[in-house]
Amino acid sequence: MIDLTVETKSEIELYCECIRYDADAPTLVLLHGFLSSSFSFRKLTPFFKGDYNILAIDYPPFGKSEKSSSYTYSYHNVACSVINFLETRNLKKVILIGHSMGGQLCLQICKRRPDLVEKAVLLSGSSYLAPMRPSVRTATYLPFFPLLIRWYLGKSGIEKNLHNVVYDKKMIDDEMRNGYLEPFLQKGMFQALGRMARHFEGDLSEDDLQVINTDCLLIWGEHDQVVPLSIGKRLQKDLPHAQLIILKEAGHLIPEEKPEEVYNYIHDFLSK
Repeated sequence: MIDLTVETKSEIELYCECIRYDADAPTLVLLHGFLSSSFSFRKLTPFFKGDYNILAIDYPPFGKSEKSSSYTYSYHNVACSVINFLETRNLKKVILIGHSMGGQLCLQICKRRPDLVEKAVLLSGSSYLAPMRPSVRTATYLPFFPLLIRWYLGKSGIEKNLHNVVYDKKMIDDEMRNGYLEPFLQKGMFQALGRMARHFEGDLSEDDLQVINTDCLLIWGEHDQVVPLSIGKRLQKDLPHAQLIILKEAGHLIPEEKPEEVYNYIHDFLSK
């Protein structure tokens, strides 16, 4: 019997919600986007409950994961923490589903441990970002840098950010506002974001992507303003085994905007 407890301790403590567990069912591992949490999958997961195990992970430093002053918040290290989570539970051949930054983490895991992954689904997955500029990396060592991050994010505000990630602004309600605001209320969040900026090494290169042999499904919103559709089309060319689905009247937050459509495409992809 696999022990699927709520939290795991590796070099940092990850929070994971196990929505269902059946030893004979395939396992979905959900990885949310930047400045978000597993809350972003709340409309999508109910569609999978009947046929799949669902592990929705808050990777560091987001959601209910640990905020550490000594952890290295690089893609490499976060991906290794997720890999360790899977290994300590003897999970193999999982299906990775990543939104935005979570999509890049899926690719990082596929590159490092392809044996652990059956298939991968990228929902508006971020890619092709350059490493952090040396000037910004240096600035992260200043004691007031976390306050600067807090000021910058507070300047835009939750309302403006939500308007930027959805196509239909009428869908924004108090549940969304409160759910996406919650990660910023966690103690140590802004200090951890400062360390994340310091450690950001950039996305996988074209050469890295071209050696990933995992079957990948790319689902993109036609009107994505955060990770534009051009990124999805470029990924489709660089990944050897990828297909791209474009959702009409959708922005960046497609698990919220088009959960049933997203489910149907993923279910068809996994059923082949």
